[in-house]
Amino acid sequence: MDFILSDPEGPELQLPVNPEEVTIRREKQYETVDIINLGEIDFPTGEKVKDITFSSFFPMEYDPSFCRYSDLPDPQQAMNRLTAWMISRKPVRLNITGTIINVPVLISAHTSVFKGGYPGDVYYDLTCRTWREIKVRTAAEAAASLSSTGGLKAQRQDLKPVAGEYKVKSGDTLWAIAKLNYGDGSRWKDIYSNNKKIIGPDPDLIYPGMKLVMPK
Repeated sequence: MDFILSDPEGPELQLPVNPEEVTIRREKQYETVDIINLGEIDFPTGEKVKDITFSSFFPMEYDPSFCRYSDLPDPQQAMNRLTAWMISRKPVRLNITGTIINVPVLISAHTSVFKGGYPGDVYYDLTCRTWREIKVRTAAEAAASLSSTGGLKAQRQDLKPVAGEYKVKSGDTLWAIAKLNYGDGSRWKDIYSNNKKIIGPDPDLIYPGMKLVMPK
């Protein structure tokens, strides 16, 4: 098992001494709403970003009993690299071979410790947060996407499909029927013209159960 941090645009850092343990913190995200007479209610909204935490050290001298390789980085330079990655606000990839952890992360915090009796060695605690890429489109890109999908044709159709025959219900008017079926109340005149023999001389006098032939 090896711990490797790599920058897509730059260097790679393999930890010379493996941490004894790795802690992965998972947490559910909630939105709390205060409801009158009920108090606070939690609504789950998703999963928070995972924290990956571990501790180890950069040795000044190679020791085959715990070092993963012999060409060790300078401990101070290694810590400076971690600091630079943290300040850059850009993700690096954390790969722990032999495990499922191979993800882009942001280095959110690290702590350096110098211990007496171990000159040159630098001990550290490192916290990484899994990184999620967010794609933001410009207005021009959104307009181009809408155009490519047919514009208004891609929008949800709210109108009821026009039927060949409509059965009048209680409370109906020709205007309401035209609005429901065509999205335009003014088309009541077309419905009346198509059913004048059934309705009679007064377009306001329609009755429940009356069957109207709908114009195409």
